[in-house]
Amino acid sequence: MNTPILCSYIGGRSIDNPALPLVDNLEPATGKVLCRVQQAGDAEVALAVETAQQGFAIWSAMSGAERGRILHRAAQLLRERNRQLAELEVRDNGKPIQEAEVVDVLSGADCVEYFGGLAASIHGQQFALKGAFAYTRREPLGVCLGIGAWNYPIQIACWKSAPALACGNAMIYKPASLTPMSAIELAKIYTEAGVPDGVFNVILGSSAPARQLIAHPGVAKVSVTGSVETGKAIMADAAKTLKRVTMELGGKSPLIIFDDADLDQAVSAAMLANFYTQGEICTNGTRVFVHESIHDAFLEKLVSRTRKLKIGDPMLPDTQVGAQISGDHAANVLRYIELGVAEGASLLAGGQRVEVPGCEGGHFIAPTIFAGCHDDMTIVREEIFGPVMSVLKFKDEAEVLARANNTRLGLAAGVFTRDLARGHRMVDKLQAGVCWINNYNITPIEMPFGGLKESGIGHENSLATLDYYTQLKSVYVELSGVACPYE
Repeated sequence: MNTPILCSYIGGRSIDNPALPLVDNLEPATGKVLCRVQQAGDAEVALAVETAQQGFAIWSAMSGAERGRILHRAAQLLRERNRQLAELEVRDNGKPIQEAEVVDVLSGADCVEYFGGLAASIHGQQFALKGAFAYTRREPLGVCLGIGAWNYPIQIACWKSAPALACGNAMIYKPASLTPMSAIELAKIYTEAGVPDGVFNVILGSSAPARQLIAHPGVAKVSVTGSVETGKAIMADAAKTLKRVTMELGGKSPLIIFDDADLDQAVSAAMLANFYTQGEICTNGTRVFVHESIHDAFLEKLVSRTRKLKIGDPMLPDTQVGAQISGDHAANVLRYIELGVAEGASLLAGGQRVEVPGCEGGHFIAPTIFAGCHDDMTIVREEIFGPVMSVLKFKDEAEVLARANNTRLGLAAGVFTRDLARGHRMVDKLQAGVCWINNYNITPIEMPFGGLKESGIGHENSLATLDYYTQLKSVYVELSGVACPYE
């Protein structure tokens, strides 16, 4: 059986260029080749920009209501194909099917539907002046570049494309090289729903085509989800042509559990904040601060429940922890675990590779809990992006607040307490773009999502996103003549 070849999708069709180099796309759970990916070159980049500009001319001339109807149809198709797309995502990413089927595709559909509903309501303002009036127009930017991450491939593609398209822009989307498959399916769904050719294009390959697109004068804006280092490099390149940028970058987020918290709920949140999607989530609360009076009771419940998690074939419905995205990434996570032990943290659970029957070539790591941690340990300071939790003790509110904020990152934070006044006091002072009180990692489309400090610039989701995909034009209209002092 021949291995399928995946090609870039430009102008409403796959662009097959046999001369392009091919790279194997491996299944994280088995190590087997899923497909071979054509690495886009100069010609594909140029074609994508030219085609996107042509598509933009058509799409931006349509009314918001017309664009909204098409986006609603795309959301409907995503929901109808939820299972099919979820299985594709599992094969490409390694996460459990029980997650992909309820979160990944459906949250993407929610996003497309939400912005489809907003498309007809994008408008400016009118200002009454003495003898004149002024108004503003919200206009699309043009061709936008979206750069995705590998942990939530189709969700991130929707989070970037839906607001861009709702505002009348075209988008060239570059999925992560490790998870290229679902972005192509999203492009086909957009085409089927009625999005004009060229409005949503997918470029495949390594970082090379992305760098070309960032530098291209025909691209007006870049939206990236990735690491802090990647974000800094992209921002420097985008600055050469003063492109607009939005960035959702890394995190090392605190989850703070006070002595009055519901202990079972807090343990549930800590597990979700560290082990969901094998720990490969940027907002994860990997620094778990627990009040000293409940520290031991918290650990007892946490360790007991964590050891019961089912690690296995991601396609099985009872699997709760899937495979790490690649062998290299798994090795890096294990390196951090070794550092944690070497620096004196107490390993209470996990910490090792797991062999899964039928998935012998996969990259599975047991959910890992470290206790006895202190703030200057490597595992506490650096983002691991794997199923590794660091538990730390604290005594009082002021102390834990200072420690929680002692990081260059500021993506997310969580607080567990029955004292809601204290919960609000904490989030008032926490230096994080997304905060939760008595829950964690809940990201509804209606709520802005973005980080502070080195965790990002700008926001995704919600009405706030419209500001990042439109430009404001001011118009002054004279009604009473020019007041000219010259004869």
